[in-house]
Amino acid sequence: MSGPAKSPVRSTAANLVGVVERCVSLLTAIAEPEAGKRPAPGKWSKKEILGHLIDSACNNQQKFVRMLASSGHLEFVGYAQDAWVAVQHYQQAKWLDLVRLWHAYNLHLAHVIASADPTRLGNAVTIDGAGPFRLDFVMADYVEHLKHHLKVVLPDAGLSSNFENVYGP
Repeated sequence: MSGPAKSPVRSTAANLVGVVERCVSLLTAIAEPEAGKRPAPGKWSKKEILGHLIDSACNNQQKFVRMLASSGHLEFVGYAQDAWVAVQHYQQAKWLDLVRLWHAYNLHLAHVIASADPTRLGNAVTIDGAGPFRLDFVMADYVEHLKHHLKVVLPDAGLSSNFENVYGP
């Protein structure tokens, strides 16, 4: 006898946990000097990329929770990712502190995703005029965005991503 089908958001949550747990030890193995090295002028270091992923987690938590708590369509603002990375001085932060924050935040997001009320997954959001996007899409797209950036930080980790920025420039 087989059990109930796994819901798409439970699969998304499991995918997120799998990626995070697979990558956390690889991230902690990166030495502080390597984490702060910029590959080229104007390009983010590994610290700044991970900082961007923390910002993404923060912004997406707001989207997930607000969409779950709402019964209608939401308008959401985007964020100036370069400015956010700069004003938070991720380049000067301790690498292992960033890794621990990224790890914990993403495990929490996986919990939020796995616990999502299935009747709310069709709730929609418009982000800076782009959309509308369904909550279940935003959740799955968050994981693809995460993998997209982790592929840069961990090129030998064998990650693949279907991320395509549909939210704007």
